[in-house]
Amino acid sequence: MIKLRDITKVYPMGKRELTVLRGISVDIEKGELVAIMGPSGSGKSTMLNLIGCLDKPTSGNYYLEGKEVSRLNGRELAGIRANKIGFVFQTFNLLPRLSALANVELGMRYAGGVDRAKALEALERVGLADRANHRPTEMSGGEMQRVAIARALVKNPPLILADEPTGNLDSRSGAEIISILTSLHAEQGITLLMITHDANIAHHCQRIIHLMDGQVEREEQV
Repeated sequence: MIKLRDITKVYPMGKRELTVLRGISVDIEKGELVAIMGPSGSGKSTMLNLIGCLDKPTSGNYYLEGKEVSRLNGRELAGIRANKIGFVFQTFNLLPRLSALANVELGMRYAGGVDRAKALEALERVGLADRANHRPTEMSGGEMQRVAIARALVKNPPLILADEPTGNLDSRSGAEIISILTSLHAEQGITLLMITHDANIAHHCQRIIHLMDGQVEREEQV
């Protein structure tokens, strides 16, 4: 599903350069559930952004479903994001003035058009059918994250990327979100890649990739 080969990422900072990734090589199989762990500054989010086609590597090769995407232009990358990848962020990234249903429908606009029935079905899959017309300001953090998951799922993408999906939640809500994600993975065979600082959450995955200083320190089978 995902193949990274000698990926580096360097950011110019005036006359200096900041090297965030230093030759990352990783394979992630189709249908695999993988956690990425590491201390702050280890390169976790940068790696996820590159896999999500939100950024491009400075050097190296990235293949998604056998296609090299590391050299595609912005329009081509946007097409992959719209059709191949669902995103779940720590801060939910919901529009506060829109209902839960309308937020989920936003996930469909860039992938060929809105289908209200599918959006409602996605909310039902995360247990929020009865909250479809509520705005994020009328919801708990756990409910907002479930809306974000529904928005990611509604396009039926083969890949979901979750960046600290429980980071802003209490332990009970966080456990509910992990249960939803792992259940969806098991039922639908989605490839799920998740950043987390929580070892207990990471051990719900099949494999853990540990990063340190922009490199893969080790991999752990769970």
